[in-house]
Amino acid sequence: MSLDPITLTVIQAGLQQVCDEMDLAFSRAAFSPVIAEADDRSDGIYSAEDGSLIAQGAKGLPVFVGVMQYSTRVLIERIRDGETAPPEPGDVYIVNDPYLGGTHLMDVRFVRPVYRDGEIFCWLSNTGHWPDTGGSVPGGFSAHATSVEQEGLRLPPVKLFKRGTMDQEIFQIISSNIRVADQRIGDIKAQAAALDLGEARLAALLDRYGDDTVKAAIAELRQRAATQMRALIQEIPEGEYNSVAYVDSDGVVNEPLKICLKVTRAADFLTFDFGGSSPPCQGPMNSVLATTLSSVYLAVRHLFPEAPISAGAFEPLRVIRPEGTFLDASYPRPVSGCAAEVSQRIAEAVFAALVEAIPHRATAAPAGTSGNFALGGFDPLTGKGYVMYQLTGGGYGGSADGDGLANGCSTIGISKAQPVEILEQNYPILFRRYALHEGSGGAGKFRGGFGLDYEVELRRGEARASFVMDHGRYGPQGALGGQDGETNKVTVWRSGEAYMPPHLSKDQDIKMEPGDRVHVRTPGGGGYGDPAKRDRAAVAEDVRLGRYSSEAAGRLFNYRQSD
Repeated sequence: MSLDPITLTVIQAGLQQVCDEMDLAFSRAAFSPVIAEADDRSDGIYSAEDGSLIAQGAKGLPVFVGVMQYSTRVLIERIRDGETAPPEPGDVYIVNDPYLGGTHLMDVRFVRPVYRDGEIFCWLSNTGHWPDTGGSVPGGFSAHATSVEQEGLRLPPVKLFKRGTMDQEIFQIISSNIRVADQRIGDIKAQAAALDLGEARLAALLDRYGDDTVKAAIAELRQRAATQMRALIQEIPEGEYNSVAYVDSDGVVNEPLKICLKVTRAADFLTFDFGGSSPPCQGPMNSVLATTLSSVYLAVRHLFPEAPISAGAFEPLRVIRPEGTFLDASYPRPVSGCAAEVSQRIAEAVFAALVEAIPHRATAAPAGTSGNFALGGFDPLTGKGYVMYQLTGGGYGGSADGDGLANGCSTIGISKAQPVEILEQNYPILFRRYALHEGSGGAGKFRGGFGLDYEVELRRGEARASFVMDHGRYGPQGALGGQDGETNKVTVWRSGEAYMPPHLSKDQDIKMEPGDRVHVRTPGGGGYGDPAKRDRAAVAEDVRLGRYSSEAAGRLFNYRQSD
């Protein structure tokens, strides 16, 4: 079928709009601030045949692009093999098993078939970060976990909704294994409602243009996405490019984990080889294959943002399976840090490998941590338990276009930190400080952006704090002569005494009482280019605004007040 360009473009925009509306509905209806305020979620449309990505919401987390594609394909395969019950109209599967195409257990996926004339036309899927799925610590970020069972409840694909009605037995199993279970029904209904809306909007699009026309458009868009990505790859000179990135530790063994990457550009393909990376680790910084693949995809999207969000854009990207490394975790390896932390270090390795080849596109390393901080306890004022999950931003790396953004969202998504007013309203805490992490941007011709500096106090009741962060040992890498950004810093003040986690930014189950405080300073981005070449007026302005002290500016940029 031949499609005119206008019809093709309108259908492409229509598919995107379906996903955008699902995203918006999910956030507006969700109960948890991490979804309702931080937008830690994503929605997409996937192929009926192989689960490949058709479209995803523009404001969904990029790391979920490859993950939901992978998990939808696994679901289709399990149905074909008889391992999972076959679908019917109105069914919704729930799954969070990381080894079946997931991330960590808190990222819970819903998958729904869309029927047309009795046949599955496509699948709709979304992912939302639940504040808790059980496990040894509130929030699921168990820094010292040595098996996935310690991280929470693991769900294979099962039907939570059957023909539109929620299965109360499945729901009760879930509720019996997670904290603050009475609050999860709001998120569950929001997640399901987003799929309801998506099916209705997609049906309207299909009714308007016809199923065959939309199918033809989807196939054409996938082919064009592959063609466009191949053309973009031509910007990279043929050859091999290498880099190394480090994870501070796995939370159990206090030694760094190494990501070794070789990127090969040959013809119109990019091949990514992580051979030589560290072996599987004891702690929760293992990455499952789906997350590793998705991390490569999102890194390339950062380099080529004009490439469409489509399975076709992934076709010229070949990732050699990193067997025998911590980037290809299998059961029962713990994985709570894979999507939030390890994925960002994978992206950092991609940037570092290609920055000399395409300096106009690649940047110095960004902060590279989601700043995962979970606080769980009992509020005597409300008489209820709670689990607060806080994510934070950091500095972006400098680039050929200028200085890095200060306090930007993480590499893996567009999730934003929840407003402090919302957190203070929902939980027994008070923010004592919320400012830029001054001086944290790496020096360069174009400096890195600054991280965040915040301090939160527990107001009442007892609580337990847990952290799974990174870049506490090594700051984000500078590029082309630029210096590394400042490291992540975590201090817990208990009874007036400072406690610093042995693993720097990973710890769990820290007892807190009223008046105790958590002080976090997130990393700044790496600098880009020789610091000595930075414009003197730009350095003076940074000093005037207090971003660097005069002494630091002199040391980093060879700057004097007389300049």
